[in-house]
Amino acid sequence: MDIDVVVIGAGQAGLSSAWFLRDRGVAPGDGFVVLDGNDGPGGAWRHRWDSLRLGTVHRIHPLPGMPLPDADPDRPAREVVAGYYGAYERAFDLPVRRPVPVRAVRPRDDGRLAVETPAGTWVARGLINATGTWTRPFWPSYPGQASFRGRQLHTADYRSRGEFRGRHVVVVGGGASGVQLLAEISEITTTTWVTRREPVWHDGPFDEDAGRAAVARVEQRVRAGLRPESVVSVTGLGLTPAVAAARDRGALVRLPMFDRITPAGVAWDDGRSVRADVILWCTGFRAALDHLAPLHLREPSGGITMIGTRTARDPRIHLVGYGPSASTIGATRAARTAVHDLRHLLPLAPARAAPPPGGRTGPMNSEEALAMEGAGALGEVPRDRAPTG
Repeated sequence: MDIDVVVIGAGQAGLSSAWFLRDRGVAPGDGFVVLDGNDGPGGAWRHRWDSLRLGTVHRIHPLPGMPLPDADPDRPAREVVAGYYGAYERAFDLPVRRPVPVRAVRPRDDGRLAVETPAGTWVARGLINATGTWTRPFWPSYPGQASFRGRQLHTADYRSRGEFRGRHVVVVGGGASGVQLLAEISEITTTTWVTRREPVWHDGPFDEDAGRAAVARVEQRVRAGLRPESVVSVTGLGLTPAVAAARDRGALVRLPMFDRITPAGVAWDDGRSVRADVILWCTGFRAALDHLAPLHLREPSGGITMIGTRTARDPRIHLVGYGPSASTIGATRAARTAVHDLRHLLPLAPARAAPPPGGRTGPMNSEEALAMEGAGALGEVPRDRAPTG
């Protein structure tokens, strides 16, 4: 199947990229396709835990050209976002194929890229990768881990706190998700919190200036070919009302990382030990880029040198949702940059105008969408917990 551009992933970054391709005149279907490994819309949001409600997320940024719908803040965030993404795909008639997981992307002798999937191989001239991190949870390795008689799970496996009632839970990790899950689990059972580093808290709002500073710091690393830092390592943890309540009941007493895992729990070399029924690894995720390994994009340091959204080693390959754009805040602007650069690098197949969503007399152009996003006109969701997603 010959095509100009393949977009891998249909989350915030992938759908934004598809919108900009269409807005810039690239033909859906003939000019570009979106390959998504999920069996339905929503990206990583469709896999979030049941208790993550719309009113407890920090902010969900709108996709370009279509505002977020008004919704009950008590509804599960995954339901609301999956519904919004699905409506977005239909409104703009985006060519999303699913479930089509990409197994590998390989260079061809004719200068094009072979995008291999169980549904066949697409032969593309350019690639926008928007696979995020959710499919690559990071599990640290500790001595004795296999001997533990209790249950071990990762943030990606978490569904609700009710399954831990009456069990002692060791929560590992000092990120936003770890703090949020610790806060809600500690309301119904006993917990122990361990982290590698002393947590850093911030009391003030995470405003646009703080966001820009965080993005600039991560961008500096990926320009140097280093692995991106975690968001929390840049921003610190928000002391929201729910987290403050957990602190007040003593749940935020932090211990340093244990040295080993025993059949009955965890232990330190100084003789301390904690009995545990469950170890919850809130240890983050890594960029899901294994399918790009045949392109040899990584530096000896393990990172990928980036110039904007394009990889320094291959200007045909753009990573959207990687490094400084690995959040809903940066995804829209990164998608616009990737499409702009690809259109200047490659002559792409033209298309007819996109259909208007919601009764507009014409499709919102990219300048309108970005202006509304920057002004916050497309909606902010109230929060009462640490930022997630």
